Amino acid sequence: MKLLIIEYAMASGNEDPSIAIEGRTMLQGLLEDFNNENTSYLISYHSLPLDGGRCHAKKIFDDVEEWLKEDLSHYDACLPIAPEEDFILYRITRAIEEQGLKVIGSLSKGVLTCSDKWETYQALKKVSPLISTDRIFFEDLDGNSKHVKAIPDFEKLKVAKPVDGVSCSGIRLVDSQRKLEEAAIQIRKNSSFPFFLLQDYIEGDSCSVSLLTDGRNAMPISLNLQNIKINDSYLNYNGGKTPLEHPLKCEAFAVAKKAVESIRGLCGYVGVDLILGDQVHLVEVNSRLTTPYIALRKLVNFNLGQAVMDAAQGTLPSTIQLEGNAYFSKNNHEMNVSVIK
Repeated sequence: MKLLIIEYAMASGNEDPSIAIEGRTMLQGLLEDFNNENTSYLISYHSLPLDGGRCHAKKIFDDVEEWLKEDLSHYDACLPIAPEEDFILYRITRAIEEQGLKVIGSLSKGVLTCSDKWETYQALKKVSPLISTDRIFFEDLDGNSKHVKAIPDFEKLKVAKPVDGVSCSGIRLVDSQRKLEEAAIQIRKNSSFPFFLLQDYIEGDSCSVSLLTDGRNAMPISLNLQNIKINDSYLNYNGGKTPLEHPLKCEAFAVAKKAVESIRGLCGYVGVDLILGDQVHLVEVNSRLTTPYIALRKLVNFNLGQAVMDAAQGTLPSTIQLEGNAYFSKNNHEMNVSVIK
């Protein structure tokens, strides 16, 4: 099978360190997992080169989405990694499907649901323990209130977030109408949605569950601790640790597994973000490879990249064993992974 790996940051030449560092490291890991002559990867002429091993670099000048409309005929399958923001991952996945190639990952219908956090909550509200969430329409803050719960009270600390944000981008803690309006101004600059989300702030450990799914059954790989810092009321993601031992681990696995199995079209590797406080609270579902992959691939008892491909073709591993612990963090230039066995 001729495989094309499309990591959006490297393929588009994105120079934003907060995005490019994680994308580059995930791509490097995939190239090591798929180190053969049947694997190719897209890389922009504007991106720094990386060690592709026996994999072939396909260098492009063009916009990634424009290139995909013309040059996929040489491949049998594509593995896309891209942000949900502005439906980029959905559009790339849809382009792959329209040309008849196998998607090594979630199908477009699953990606579409997870690219809109409000739609994710609607899909999961009867099956998952969700955080209390309201939609706040920008027009309501302009003094044109038309919606129920348009103006919230602030008896509790709140979290304002974009509907389609990636990582912690644009997420801010708010405790007053003034801070809510400030957060809305920043979110509105980068959002095509007419509204943003406002949630109760939940005390607890920020975690994620990494899973493999064949489209029907989901298999948790690990519980991961997220290193999230608060700086001037904004949340910043800095890496994490895996695996995490926690009293709520089994419940976290059960919540993540049920959520993934409840959204049609999820396949391959999926990440579920959670807050573990007095109970498990589901935050969001990522229909793609997530950052803990760069550490997990060094701990699992199989080739994780190959396992993602197998899952997308209907086969899950018989067992999952993790040997040791890994810490991963980002600085201005790279993601660092430290493994302790």
